[in-house]
Amino acid sequence: MLYPHPSIRPPESSVGRRIALVLGGGGLKGFAHIGVLRALQERDIVPDVYAGTSIGALIAAAYLGGTPVDDLQARAEAVRKRDLFRLNHFGMLLERMRSPSIYLEEPLRALCAGAIPDVTFAALPKRLLVNTVDLDRGARVVWGLPGLEDFSVREAVYASCALPGFFPPGRVGDRTCIDGGVVDNLPVSVASQFADLVIAVDVGSSDQSWHDPSTTGFAGTYMRAATMMMHALQQFPLEHWHGPPMVLIRPRVDDAAWLSFTDTAANIAEGYRSASRALERFDSYWDHPNCVYPRRRVQIEVNRERCTGCGTCVSLAPAVMGMDGTGKAYARTHIVDWSPAEGGFVHECPTAAISAVNIDRRSTSVDVHTLHDPTPSGGAGVSGAAPEEDEESSAA
Repeated sequence: MLYPHPSIRPPESSVGRRIALVLGGGGLKGFAHIGVLRALQERDIVPDVYAGTSIGALIAAAYLGGTPVDDLQARAEAVRKRDLFRLNHFGMLLERMRSPSIYLEEPLRALCAGAIPDVTFAALPKRLLVNTVDLDRGARVVWGLPGLEDFSVREAVYASCALPGFFPPGRVGDRTCIDGGVVDNLPVSVASQFADLVIAVDVGSSDQSWHDPSTTGFAGTYMRAATMMMHALQQFPLEHWHGPPMVLIRPRVDDAAWLSFTDTAANIAEGYRSASRALERFDSYWDHPNCVYPRRRVQIEVNRERCTGCGTCVSLAPAVMGMDGTGKAYARTHIVDWSPAEGGFVHECPTAAISAVNIDRRSTSVDVHTLHDPTPSGGAGVSGAAPEEDEESSAA
């Protein structure tokens, strides 16, 4: 696929400042990260710190280990189901419920070995943070932090990709670890300790149209539930962000693509598109701590005929929504300044009585699937930063 090459160079204001790139987990939807890397590369935006969970850790490690973006894309598009998912027939037959996983670990280990150099974190040219969970202690372990650098990158990445039930846990040093998305699918807080600006790519919270659960089987239903749980865990720190300015990129990739090998090219292209849009005003994001970008002005309206007065919106976003004297919901402030992390309560209305329209693009009504989060969130829409006047609304 050919991509336009904009004549964009890093702003002078960014010279000498540290940038952290955080790539979240999301199954095979995470191939969108490759498109994001291409968009950053074309703009000469070079991160100083890389962090990731699951497939985000895999791609970050491969890229930092020296694999060019073109090669990453070629490898991703060449991956097939048999290269990753092979049923653990004997384990499930002989051990049944005591089997460590549905799938064998060897294909995933081979994938990691083929993409990541056999080195420790200390040997990498820049800091890499790989998010995992210590299964025995029930605590997060981020490999690559000071004191945790003399460990195998491959082993840590495998563990970070070891989704419970799907793949066996991994051993890193003397710890038994699993997918870090269990507690933090987008490790922005730990990465922010090493940066003056954070670029975070969330591929685990997209919520496009959902297919009939009866057609997706156990795996699809499980991953759908995982999406909702992971998103709920990460939503609070995003909505109440206190740290360096953050550029939050949420590619619109379908939840059904968690385990799909047919959407790789489209996911990469969507990662490129969404990153290009989010980075259009990159220079203006510096020097605004505690803010999440891009921002846009959104007008909230309530259809009184549809509103049942259940109060769900008020319970989730009391700063934005209220109940009038007739028991109907209303917007306390009709126009709000939202980041991509805000506005989740719109989707939670059981009768779809709430609408949100990007008033800077009035000709385009914001599709609820591009606006909402898949779990409750109640962004207050308050910020001291200037809104993004030309950015399409996209909170999912």
